[in-house]
Amino acid sequence: MIAIKDLSKKFEKTLSLDAVTLDFHKGDAVALMGANGAGKTTLIRSILGYYHPSSGSLLVNGLDPIKERTEVLKYISFVPQLPPPIKLSLQELLYYVCQSSGVDEKRIYHYANAMKLDIKANLGKSFFKLSGGMKQKLLIAISLAKESEIVIYDEPTANLDPKARDDFYRLLQENRGEKLSLFVTHRIEEVESIVNRQIYMDMGKVVSDERY
Repeated sequence: MIAIKDLSKKFEKTLSLDAVTLDFHKGDAVALMGANGAGKTTLIRSILGYYHPSSGSLLVNGLDPIKERTEVLKYISFVPQLPPPIKLSLQELLYYVCQSSGVDEKRIYHYANAMKLDIKANLGKSFFKLSGGMKQKLLIAISLAKESEIVIYDEPTANLDPKARDDFYRLLQENRGEKLSLFVTHRIEEVESIVNRQIYMDMGKVVSDERY
């Protein structure tokens, strides 16, 4: 699903990715770990087509995330660590998501309810003004409702309380299916029962890649 070969990314004098070679396949559930500055975020943003590689190649289902980004993003759901500063109301945001991604709004409500988020009570509110936890719950609900082939979660539980974390991981277990899941995390104990692969990065390199 994702083929990365000798991928390097340099920002001025800083080498953020150093000849990374990885393959991710359908059914993989991967914990991507490493200290701040290890290259995890640069790798994810390269997959999403935010960054042009300095050298090497990266393909998602055979497509180039830079040249064919619109097509690539159809396959991917992404939940960032810091929710984006969206000024739309929840009603406007849901309309946009459903129209642009073909998501069934009822499914968003279903997963939001499972995360203990009452969308109806907040429809007129700006997404920007919601609490961090509410924002994260809504983004998680949208990611699950989209039923993407590839789901990427960057520290998804950072703004969630312990009960919401439990709800999130229960939903992941229920929706594993034949997809590729990538978790950027510092809490391996939270995802250990879900993942079948652990990748550790340091200084822009993959230093360990364990499957089990």
